[in-house]
Amino acid sequence: MTNDLFLRACRRQSVERTPVWMMRQAGRYLPEYRAVRARHDFLTMCKTPELASEVTIQPVEIVGVDAAILFSDILVVPEAMGMHLTMVEAQGPRFSSPIRSAGDLRELKPVDPERQLRFVMDAIAMARRGLNGRVPLIGFSGSPWTLASYMVEGGGSKDFRNIKTMMLDEPALLEQLIDLLTETVRRYCEAQIASGAQAIQIFDTWGGILDPEHYRKFSLDPMFEIVSTMQRGDAPVIVFSKGAAHALGDIAAIGADVVGLDWTVDIASARSLIGDGVALQGNLDPSFLYASPENIRKEVRSILRKFGRGPGHIFNLGHGILPGVPVEHAISMVRSVHEESPEFHR
Repeated sequence: MTNDLFLRACRRQSVERTPVWMMRQAGRYLPEYRAVRARHDFLTMCKTPELASEVTIQPVEIVGVDAAILFSDILVVPEAMGMHLTMVEAQGPRFSSPIRSAGDLRELKPVDPERQLRFVMDAIAMARRGLNGRVPLIGFSGSPWTLASYMVEGGGSKDFRNIKTMMLDEPALLEQLIDLLTETVRRYCEAQIASGAQAIQIFDTWGGILDPEHYRKFSLDPMFEIVSTMQRGDAPVIVFSKGAAHALGDIAAIGADVVGLDWTVDIASARSLIGDGVALQGNLDPSFLYASPENIRKEVRSILRKFGRGPGHIFNLGHGILPGVPVEHAISMVRSVHEESPEFHR
């Protein structure tokens, strides 16, 4: 591989500079992505391997990141389980029949990732061929809790009233759903690795809406089950649990190679708390990319300095890149990491 810095950093091996990539890096901030999106709807892009692989590779060539992440969506999993998914412009994903009862749960179908999610596996294989060893390819899945949140709410939510009501009034029903998703996500991640994904990230986007007790039961423990039983060879696993700073030590103990940090966490404090047993990923505030390149560089250097010397840092945003960020600013961030980080690895 021409550039394996990301994989080496995940394994806490020596690197010449800090690798950098961005969550949602294949997305609307890129004119080249918007040109493809103008001809195809979002789900068609996800389900057409040629299109998914094309936009997966775009940020590698345009922005210069050190890893590609597959263009897809976490909600292809519940769709494969039989739920009807639509993407509503300016509103986001919607499931027409949310999971609200035992009867709804029984309607869900078991998923063979090699069949119902074949388009994901084909996109991975095509992206690997297109990347041709330039940088590693990351696959991903939503966490069981995050997927369940969308499935029960029927889409995004501000108060998560339906899943939290189920959590308290019908905990056995929610446990059944989480158990089903835990097995499904594990198999999905394994299939991605078998198809060529060289690392896996688990997005626990909604972990931070839970109090510590319920976080452990419904979010952390299922991720532990996945990470500890997944057949993954030497592919690193990243766990990104947004808003769950209270559980960083516990997240670091579940067996993942990398813990992702959102922008509300001080990376120096996180490293001090967690130690050097796992790598850390993050964690520039995504909104900082609206600032001038000069100030972006200052913030990049601040994070590099806070992490300090030694291996085990993958530079990233603290969440996904925002749609209106100028491409030049994203490039500036990547260039700043490339130019400022070598001194921390001498």
